[in-house]
Amino acid sequence: MQDQNEYLTYLVNTYGDMVYRLAMARVRNPHDAQDIVQQVFLKLVCNIEKLESEEHVKAWLITVTVNEGKSLFSTAWRRHTASLEENAEAQDLSAPSQEIEETNDILKAVNCLPEKYRVVIHLFYYHDLSTEEIAKILGRSNHTVRSQLSRAREKMRKDLKGVFEDV
Repeated sequence: MQDQNEYLTYLVNTYGDMVYRLAMARVRNPHDAQDIVQQVFLKLVCNIEKLESEEHVKAWLITVTVNEGKSLFSTAWRRHTASLEENAEAQDLSAPSQEIEETNDILKAVNCLPEKYRVVIHLFYYHDLSTEEIAKILGRSNHTVRSQLSRAREKMRKDLKGVFEDV
């Protein structure tokens, strides 16, 4: 039992930040993102025996995080309410110790993308997943993921044109 608790602690410490950032990329609200993180790790505790390897755990965590984000948006309560954060400016997803202003501009540009593009960009660049892996996780075709990635890059290029002269 102690070994399993240590393993779960290791997984939370290793993947907690990844799950939180992905949840934030989906919902853009720290409170909802924290709820999603809790749900994801509760499901991990219930399903830990079924997971075969650490690579499988990472893919499983990403998939469950994406699905929890979808579930949040599909609830009746969520469909009929709008948070203050959704109506305010895009929030910064950077760590509190973020020092580089250019990185903040990029993160803001990513956060301003529509959700379907934001998640694809996040999985591709922040988690180094291939378009095939992203398609499998999101339940989309590989062509759709590549198209969304391309459109997101183009939108970001336009949004960042004034920030970076050579973009």
